[in-house]
Amino acid sequence: QVQLVESGGGLVQAGGSLRLTCVASGRTWSGYAVGWFRQAPGTEREFVAAISWSSSTIYYGDSVKGRFSISRDNAKNTVYLQMNSLKPEDTAVYRCGARESRVASTEWRIYDSWGQGTQVTVSS
Repeated sequence: QVQLVESGGGLVQAGGSLRLTCVASGRTWSGYAVGWFRQAPGTEREFVAAISWSSSTIYYGDSVKGRFSISRDNAKNTVYLQMNSLKPEDTAVYRCGARESRVASTEWRIYDSWGQGTQVTVSS
């Protein structure tokens, strides 16, 4: 497993933007796919975006398509989530997960390393 640390969350007005960062450390980063998931109080964990090791495969949740963009810089052990046109319903704790596979997945249960999360709050 690798250790993951998210950052970049905060309070933003509706229509604004934030960029979340997920930095990995520990074991070699080579070959890990990464996913972003979010969870608001009283709701289930929701898939946001995922990216394969080579960035050749990217998935987005339906609620964020066209607004969010995931990317990675493997030389920096970092995955980014650019969030634009934010809405109040995007308010949640955002966590990144990593799995020791080059293949991305939308299913949170198969990710085996997780960060602590970063809070995103969008005001109306």
